[in-house]
Amino acid sequence: MPDKYLRLLAEEYPTIESVASEIINLSAIRSLPKGTEYFFSDIHGEYEAFLYMLRSASGMIMKKINLVLGKTISASEREKLANLIYYPQEGLKELRSQGLITDEWKRLTIYRLIVVCEAISAKYTRSRVRKSIPTDLVYILDELLNVTDDVNKDFYYNEIINAIISTGIAEEFIASLCRLIQSLAIDKLHIIGDIFDRGPRADIIMDELLSMHDVDIQWGNHDISWIGAASGCDALIANVIRISMRYNNFDVLEDGYGLNLRALAVFAEDVYKDDDCALYFPNTLDDNIYDLVDTRLVAKMHKAVTIIQMKLEGQLMEKHPEWEMENRNFFSKIDFTCGSIEIDGINYELLDKNFPTVDTQNPLALSKEEEELMEILRNSFMHSKRLNEHIKFLLSNGSMYHVCNGNLLFHGCIPMDNNGGFQSVSICGSDYSGKALLDKIDEIVNKAYFPDFDSEERSYARDFMYYLWCGPKSPLYGKSKMAFFERYFIDNKELHTERYNDYYSFSENPEVCCKILTMFGIDEKKGHIINGHVPVKIKNGESPIKADGKLFVIDGGISKAYQKTTGIAGYTLIYDSHSLSLAEHKPFIPGTNGETPEIHLVEKLEQRANISDTDYGREISEKIRDLHNLLEAYRSGVIKERKNNVSHSAFY
Repeated sequence: MPDKYLRLLAEEYPTIESVASEIINLSAIRSLPKGTEYFFSDIHGEYEAFLYMLRSASGMIMKKINLVLGKTISASEREKLANLIYYPQEGLKELRSQGLITDEWKRLTIYRLIVVCEAISAKYTRSRVRKSIPTDLVYILDELLNVTDDVNKDFYYNEIINAIISTGIAEEFIASLCRLIQSLAIDKLHIIGDIFDRGPRADIIMDELLSMHDVDIQWGNHDISWIGAASGCDALIANVIRISMRYNNFDVLEDGYGLNLRALAVFAEDVYKDDDCALYFPNTLDDNIYDLVDTRLVAKMHKAVTIIQMKLEGQLMEKHPEWEMENRNFFSKIDFTCGSIEIDGINYELLDKNFPTVDTQNPLALSKEEEELMEILRNSFMHSKRLNEHIKFLLSNGSMYHVCNGNLLFHGCIPMDNNGGFQSVSICGSDYSGKALLDKIDEIVNKAYFPDFDSEERSYARDFMYYLWCGPKSPLYGKSKMAFFERYFIDNKELHTERYNDYYSFSENPEVCCKILTMFGIDEKKGHIINGHVPVKIKNGESPIKADGKLFVIDGGISKAYQKTTGIAGYTLIYDSHSLSLAEHKPFIPGTNGETPEIHLVEKLEQRANISDTDYGREISEKIRDLHNLLEAYRSGVIKERKNNVSHSAFY
């Protein structure tokens, strides 16, 4: 009796000819150069900068334009062509308004775009390229990209281009070509965490990621905060709103996700009507476009949700002593009569002493009005259709870590102690460390969202999401404490210091990186660890390349909140068939087409990497082996051919 899998495979390949054809097809694919992988980290809602990085392939499209057209057109013309590729609709509209779109311009532009597209698509099969082309333009573009007769090539080009112009579809064709170039430039996209918070529109970034053909996400603690909020964790709902209030980001909440903040506004205006809430005025890095809210009201809303969050956090810390966070439960330790708190034997006066919703006998209890408000907010988060679509994508395409083509990707750290051992974290009564800890957390995150809301396992997992956000041994946070209370209420910068986990010092040792790579089954000689989370202060002489090239930390400050600290505006790590490179970005200025980043070669491969050298290549090899087994089964008569079936389409 043949293997059941072979019979299933025979459903797809019913004849010897179809099997042989697919073996040949897959063997050809394995010999192609590997696609280009792009690694981004800590995007933090900066959608305009991120979209520019995607559309420009972090400067690689400009590099390709210079390579194929550098000797034939001027630098300014090449720059104009690049900007058209990045923003085709906007570029065509501007050119149209200036009366610059002539038949000659269309002819030259189509020709140049075809040349660029040929260069970028050279590493793909025709089938792969066709799948990226709009259906109604497949035939035309396929013909233009695959002219093989050099003698008649120019004539053939001219005939097709003239027909495109004469039929009036030139502008649509140009826009489609630009989008095709964008699509082909990035073969695989890796997001090393923290899509959300601080910047204005994480929702727009998520929409873009949903449209990508191959993307994976390694969750950051800010992503976990939003997943936890959508899962119904009240403390993280308050946290998400508080951070949005702090940065005056109403658009992402109300316009982006349709979350109802009216109840919060009414509550805050009523409770804090006589409070100027001076400490809570937002740090405005971006202006709201759709939801213009008076900053005085924002400050009141900010304070209202901050006090609620303090109470909810304290409740979780008391409920889960295994987290060892009781020393962070400051709100329950305040002397509300004197407006002060004692920390490590020292008494500190609070910057804010007005707490009208606090019951001094039970300071962590929400008032009746606060409970009603949280119920409204919880329902709003859990029933936002767009938010939940994005959260499901984060869960289906995301994980705590990812092993891809010999590299280990995770956002923060693998918690370590001061002796270099892996710290353990108690989850459901058992201790986990190292890779086992990340695997267990992956399971917990999904349980926080998918089971019945009132189930015991979801309730526990929902609480644990808060620990992942800021717990001292959380792999996603990686600091001794989150100095949330101290920064808001105590004027003492020493108390604001957050000490990084020992991982961050030990991981600069190549031997430690090799130990971690081996733990995840990765070749320590060839593999790399790729992290985000910790901004690299390049202006202070720090480097994103650590541990003799075994570790890359690629949080370079895409978020405007960090750019004064880092001195740049983010990194992209680029892994193509020849090398590993780092693109160092300049601050993105809204309303412009952006500046081409500086690209630095980090590591040149000994020989060009083909698809056969990748994880996908190994999958293909396994399928080829299975197909050879099916071929033998057909030839031996163990499985019968079905000649009346139509052969399947190409695998890739």
